[in-house]
Amino acid sequence: MTHVSEPTMTVYSPKEKNTDAAVVVFPGGGFEVLAIDLEGTEVCDWLTSRGITCVLLKYRVPSEPYDSKCDCRPDNLTTSTRSLEDAQRTIGLVRLHAKEWHIDPHRIGVLGFSAGGYLAAEISTKYQHRLYAAIDDADKESARPDFAVLVYPGHLATGDKAGQLPTIEKGLNPNVPVTAETPPTFLVQAEDDNIDGVSQVLVYNAALQKAGVKVEMHAYAEGGHAFGLRHTAMPITDWPRLAETWLHTIGMTPE
Repeated sequence: MTHVSEPTMTVYSPKEKNTDAAVVVFPGGGFEVLAIDLEGTEVCDWLTSRGITCVLLKYRVPSEPYDSKCDCRPDNLTTSTRSLEDAQRTIGLVRLHAKEWHIDPHRIGVLGFSAGGYLAAEISTKYQHRLYAAIDDADKESARPDFAVLVYPGHLATGDKAGQLPTIEKGLNPNVPVTAETPPTFLVQAEDDNIDGVSQVLVYNAALQKAGVKVEMHAYAEGGHAFGLRHTAMPITDWPRLAETWLHTIGMTPE
């Protein structure tokens, strides 16, 4: 999907059991397009089958400064302003309508792929102050996710061009200021990812551990980039089952 100038959110409710948990899904696409099937609707099919309400966000793309038509992304570490505005607004709306949509307002998480994984990290660390003027009561609600799942995220590590793992002090993107209040996080990446290298999750994992945040990381030898949820013969294809177990362990879904 290209040229999203008006952001939209679509709510997919579970058809049978309901765990009262909800996940806002951020598809990837380099902030230039949205992989709306592989990293959007297919993800909602999985979540709703597990009793989790899925909120699919079509955030604005292209989104400056991540726009291939301009020379304005020199380091790929800048805040994705428009998409972050859309993420903040969406979580506020979900909390405002939580009772109506049969959601526990304290069990609302985010799940992002690639650029969407970076957006999940941004909303996990930049939720306190809205980037836009308040519109209505939704903007009085907290925009902090209760948990976050980042799948092959990008834009998290600096100094990665030579393929060397940067140190935590020098390696974390300063635009994702991890603190003790950053929500529990689940990380997945392949070591042979040649788009967003494995150091992305290694650096973010180290920052979360240093801050005392609950984090679980899975780095697989093979899988590449953009593997989504589609089944393959590689071990990485089972990451959704691990994520389900993790959600149980942090108290977001029942056993």
